[in-house]
Amino acid sequence: MKDLDKAFLGHPKPIFSLSMTELWERFSFYGIRPLLLLFMAAAIFEGGLGMDKAQASAIVGIFGSCLYLAALPGGWIADNILGLKLSVFLGCVIIALGHLSIGLSYFQTEFFFLGLALIVIGTGLFKTCSSVMISLLYKKDDPRVDSGFTIFYMGINLGAFVAPIVCGFLQKEYGWHLGFGAGGIGMLIALIIFYFVVIPNFKEFDEKIGLSSKWDAVKEISYTTKWILALCLLLIFGFLFLSLTGLIKLDPISISEKMIFLIVALTTIYFIYLFFFSSLNLAEKKNLIIFVVLLLAASIFWSVFEQKPTSFNLFAQSYTQRVIFGFEIPTPWFQSFNPLFIITFAPIIAFIWVFLARKGLELSSLTKFSFGLLGGAICFFIMYLASLAVLEGGGARVSMLYIILAIFFLTLGEICLSPVGLSIMTKIAPNLIKNQVMGLWFVSSALGNVIAGLIGGNVSNDKIQNLPDIFSFLALMLFVSFLLLFLCRNLIIKISKAK
Repeated sequence: MKDLDKAFLGHPKPIFSLSMTELWERFSFYGIRPLLLLFMAAAIFEGGLGMDKAQASAIVGIFGSCLYLAALPGGWIADNILGLKLSVFLGCVIIALGHLSIGLSYFQTEFFFLGLALIVIGTGLFKTCSSVMISLLYKKDDPRVDSGFTIFYMGINLGAFVAPIVCGFLQKEYGWHLGFGAGGIGMLIALIIFYFVVIPNFKEFDEKIGLSSKWDAVKEISYTTKWILALCLLLIFGFLFLSLTGLIKLDPISISEKMIFLIVALTTIYFIYLFFFSSLNLAEKKNLIIFVVLLLAASIFWSVFEQKPTSFNLFAQSYTQRVIFGFEIPTPWFQSFNPLFIITFAPIIAFIWVFLARKGLELSSLTKFSFGLLGGAICFFIMYLASLAVLEGGGARVSMLYIILAIFFLTLGEICLSPVGLSIMTKIAPNLIKNQVMGLWFVSSALGNVIAGLIGGNVSNDKIQNLPDIFSFLALMLFVSFLLLFLCRNLIIKISKAK
């Protein structure tokens, strides 16, 4: 029993196979993500869809936003109907079908968009459940939990690092659909590992260690719930059918703008209800105000962070010198720098926080969070300089060091803001929404993605003169957000007693 509980680097045996499942699922996603915009915007004679870049960028933003929003109903379905095992398994199958559909777009364009929809649905089931399964391997106060999630997180970033390199190379050398196909193969590997390795490992672990008997539980579905689910599925696939057959015309930019309004409006209504009509006490209402401020700051950060598959991708494609020793670096390869920098520098940043604390110079969580915004501001200041260099050179390509250095500072910002932000929110969140914090964090990411899609579409050859204004605006927005949060941090700490 003890050997099974410490079979992999001192951790429970199933953690390795679960991490490998996540690695290959992330490989499939990060393999195709940098190709999406380039494929849609590429001319038809180049094998692409020949779409306007603004439209294509908006679609990528909608896709990214829906991935996060789908985690909310997906998590509910897993908790109340399917259970973890069946949710992850079905999620893997649906994502794999999505990749297959994208591959079939070689014959019929509509399959491409159907594939994106299937990946959203499958990811909604898969995304939260795989993380929950990790937590089920440990007792409540087990000190190994944090390092267990670190192993899991490393699997995510290894998949994210390798995928753009493999899929980008295959796309460059052999065409779009082989690049997309490699992502699909990654998802099939994830499905195989989960079915033939994770499930048996979990079953063995549950029988011998017995920490959780709910990982494979399937809940009984009431008659009413069945009809509600059937109606929702009918509406979803009916809408997809009408869209793909052209019976209703969709404008991605208009949809993005409406999504922003809808997400902001619903979130605002939700917080107004909590503040004025719920049972929160005065202290919890003060914390709720701070919670909203941090959620807004996080949304601003994610709106620029998610420029990687949009404006960064287009800038790398059109304005970056990518030839080294006669070899042209595929554009998607630049997407691998973010996970590479995370793997390299996350442990160093963590060590710096601990070192400063031991020296009596511990930084507050809000200070670290604000540094995340500063990292994003520096990133886009560098992109501003790069765009100026493009204009001064009459549209000539600039060194790839600009974009690599920009991604470096953006990654440092992510390392400072993402884990620290969620930690702060869980500490100050009123008891009424303790269990909804992860969902609200997903909402900030969803809002950031859809905004990023709208911004990214403005990076194109016919709008080259606008580049410095776009990047300088983003840099200034982030820097002002950093200053406001940094200068008000002591007041916020005093009000909320958050450290």
